[in-house]
Amino acid sequence: MKAVQLRRLGGPEELRVEEVTTPVPGDGEVLVEVRAAGLNYAELLLRAGQLPGPALPYVPGFEAAGVVSAVGPGVAQVSKGARVAAMLPAQGALAEYARVPVANLVPIPESLSFAQATALLSQAPTALMALRDAARLQKGESVFIPSAAGGVGSFLVQFARRLGAGRVIAGASTADKREVARRLGADVTVDTSTPEWPEHVREATEGRGADIVFERGGGEVFALSLRALAPRGRLVTFGVDSMRGARMTEAQLSGFIFQNQSLVGFATVGLTPEVQAAALRDAMDWVSSGRLEILLGRTFALEEAAEAHRAMAERRTSGKVVIVPRAAAV
Repeated sequence: MKAVQLRRLGGPEELRVEEVTTPVPGDGEVLVEVRAAGLNYAELLLRAGQLPGPALPYVPGFEAAGVVSAVGPGVAQVSKGARVAAMLPAQGALAEYARVPVANLVPIPESLSFAQATALLSQAPTALMALRDAARLQKGESVFIPSAAGGVGSFLVQFARRLGAGRVIAGASTADKREVARRLGADVTVDTSTPEWPEHVREATEGRGADIVFERGGGEVFALSLRALAPRGRLVTFGVDSMRGARMTEAQLSGFIFQNQSLVGFATVGLTPEVQAAALRDAMDWVSSGRLEILLGRTFALEEAAEAHRAMAERRTSGKVVIVPRAAAV
């Protein structure tokens, strides 16, 4: 089969398509013919060696959706031909076939495409839990959402709107992306390509700042996010980039304390599989009932995996980025 191989850490050019042996499912596993693989920002950091990853060489990709083509010994829960999606415990999605533990499989309803299913696997549940469980949004509160046309951000905008936020403020770096966020339900959009964006968030909230500010950039973005936060507000920091260089000066900490603000960390890796599965079921219910739109971005062929990484790194994408191992409907 064809698969993307990463043989050494480095730039996108290290992602190369090779012919490799098709895996054979073992006990409690199935073989999935991958029709769509989702791309996440963490994969860019893994490729560059900025996060610890599997031993080299390996086939990247956490999210796969496709059709079961073979079942291993002891598998009775699913049969050949079933439409499924899965988070892969050891990566391997950027290939024509992937070996998956049966416990990781999620059935895909006929109403969802394979590409849409990759977006629902992690990004929609992440957005729902970040807003509902971490931020604890209350009706009428204002919310600032960065990267609002991205995979997680596009879901945050919609969940905030439908869970009763008083004002949804969306941040994005281009006019096209801000228009996408407005279409998804944002009341106000701000240009986050300039350092003045916290002042625009305050203007949109009558000078108070947002009750909830999501932050996932770390460094200077963390400091700017503090400026956009209302008294008694919650700064929810999540995503691997938020860990980079996020610091509070003494003056910032003083303001944080005397304004009774809160810092909330959120990561799905710290949650039990049961909690994550429940959030995924909730997200699927929202889609099935027509309350949630899945925003799909660019689709790349397997041979274009390096370009997909470049496009995401350069912020040239919006919505869910999908890599298609075969010329098949997604």
